[in-house]
Amino acid sequence: MTSNLSPDAIGSRHKAKPRHFWSAVVLGGLLSLQVAHASDTCDGASADPAATASQLMLDALVATNGVPGMGAAVWRDGELVWTGCSGWADITAKAPVQRDTVFRFASVSKIMAATAAAKLYEEGRLDLDAPVTSVLPWLNNHWAPISVRQLAAHISGLPHYQAVDASVGRVHYATARDAAGIFSGRKLLTPPGTAYSYSSWGYTLIGAVIEAQSGQHFLDYVSGHIAPGLSIQADTDGHGARTSRLYEIGEGAPRPTAPRDFSYTWPGGGLAGTAESLARFGGRLLRGKIVSSRTFAAMLKPASLVDGEPVRERDYVLGLGLRTSTDADGAPIAHHAGVTDGARSALMLWPQQATAASVLSNALWVSSIEQTAVMLAAPFRPRPPGLRGVRCPTPITRYRGTLGERHFEGTLAFRLEGGRCIGELSAMNSLGEYFAKASAWPDRTLKVIGLDADGGLSRAALVTPFGLYDLRARGDGGFSAMFNSSLKLDLTL
Repeated sequence: MTSNLSPDAIGSRHKAKPRHFWSAVVLGGLLSLQVAHASDTCDGASADPAATASQLMLDALVATNGVPGMGAAVWRDGELVWTGCSGWADITAKAPVQRDTVFRFASVSKIMAATAAAKLYEEGRLDLDAPVTSVLPWLNNHWAPISVRQLAAHISGLPHYQAVDASVGRVHYATARDAAGIFSGRKLLTPPGTAYSYSSWGYTLIGAVIEAQSGQHFLDYVSGHIAPGLSIQADTDGHGARTSRLYEIGEGAPRPTAPRDFSYTWPGGGLAGTAESLARFGGRLLRGKIVSSRTFAAMLKPASLVDGEPVRERDYVLGLGLRTSTDADGAPIAHHAGVTDGARSALMLWPQQATAASVLSNALWVSSIEQTAVMLAAPFRPRPPGLRGVRCPTPITRYRGTLGERHFEGTLAFRLEGGRCIGELSAMNSLGEYFAKASAWPDRTLKVIGLDADGGLSRAALVTPFGLYDLRARGDGGFSAMFNSSLKLDLTL
């Protein structure tokens, strides 16, 4: 259940697939999305320009990435300010995603497990740095001492899922202690504290610690102390009246995923809930409503290797269950993403801006999921300084550009729709070839959704089969977007 299914991490088995019934309908080369959706609050159109922009982005994304259905939400300054729904929760039943649709959280579940450990620490019931054998005497093996803090930061040396684990989702485990028996006899990959190595099994062991120190089942402790009153629960494998069905995409029409029982890793990837509940959970963390603000700040503090270096992976450092970095404008963020069969998920927190954003989907797809969550929240966050006012380029019909060493050119079309600049770029060029790893890409085009409510195009979401990217106007009349920390897109119209 690694959460690193990004465009740069996915292997060659994910190729662009032929168009199928989930395609958007494009009229006259312009954007006209024909996907089942409820508008910005999932109940109807909103007069809020920010909600309109976020819903347009979500709809365009579902039309572009081939995922049957997605939900998203933004919490800010103590209240939920937007819930977005797009696509189908159940294709066969023609049931659209609604605000109470439950999705898999996948590895976003790790935030709940880490928060549970932090709460027990805050209450004086758990030493995060003590060997876990001090509270799990039944853990009889030859491991060097491992702490909860090391498990949470993936520096314990425990392995992730291995080939021998292929059938674990076919067995039900009553408790985290039972599930820990799957791997408790295996050798460590490295001495604890010496190297980063992602391990969901480490979180199963954290779950066992939580059960031992709380005297409650992990799921009961989460529902009663970490997420009371929120629609957060154990994954039900796509079953239930409010639960989204789970899909695979990429070979023709979406199809149901194989059954899986996530009891082997409830703390590491086995929880589920609504987009609203996940955003509200993030808001409670930010306001000190689950653990104190002081404890939350400690969760964000980078974990350290034995040599004193902070634990790093990609462009972030790791704390207690949360990854921390800064966004494109320098604002500190804390986040986690998830990926597994039938799910892609993310929770993003802006501690200094009292903002949380969630995004959930009912299929696994090659994704820049963190950037997608950032863009869905963008209309509700402070406008970045230095944006340049640009008119909607409606007369222009061609573009050229670069993406790293790729050079390309193509056609485009823009129009004003509801006072907002909406566009579409052809991608039958080397730019399109970059997305060849996409799980699905029904219409083989890229959309542009302007964020300016006045019809300008100073900033927009570039909608791709990998997700949403932040496209901004440059001083020379062109546009740029960072696909990752080292790959930049430049467009000239």
